Amino acid sequence: MGKRYFCDYCDRSFQDNLHNRKKHLNGVQHLRAKRAWYDLFRDAAAILQEEQTKKPCRKFLQTGQCDFGSNCRFSHMTEQDLEKLSAQVQGEQRSKELQQDGADVPPGTIEDWLEKRAKRLSAAQSNSAVPEKPAPFQYPPGWPPVQELPPSLQAPPPGGWPVPPNLQWG
Repeated sequence: MGKRYFCDYCDRSFQDNLHNRKKHLNGVQHLRAKRAWYDLFRDAAAILQEEQTKKPCRKFLQTGQCDFGSNCRFSHMTEQDLEKLSAQVQGEQRSKELQQDGADVPPGTIEDWLEKRAKRLSAAQSNSAVPEKPAPFQYPPGWPPVQELPPSLQAPPPGGWPVPPNLQWG
């Protein structure tokens, strides 16, 4: 059967030889799929600037659908979407300014969290004679609102989860 080439962008495979690979990599479908993939990681400011220069898509505004989809040259963002994107860009700019000014920005890395946790645990062990009240639960910075989180990521109810009677594990 021979070797096969799998394109992650297009999610398809074909026989791997120079002609087929070159034809695929230069094809319109592959280039569109590759562009769509990289557009997922674009900066919010660049997306906002591009969307503000486009005119709104009439068909999308009337019906909520457009035959051209992501290839449409008009904007599919509503005024509310543009306002949310603008607020996100302003928030990112503020956080960059705070970092440049040397202000304390809440750390968002796992390493920082683990370091704080280790300090807290070591302090709790040294003061084990005095029971310490646990710190109130806080969501990490940058997380979506609590209502949009899946149940597995929401804070436990006060007093913990109820344990059903006759529960057996194993």
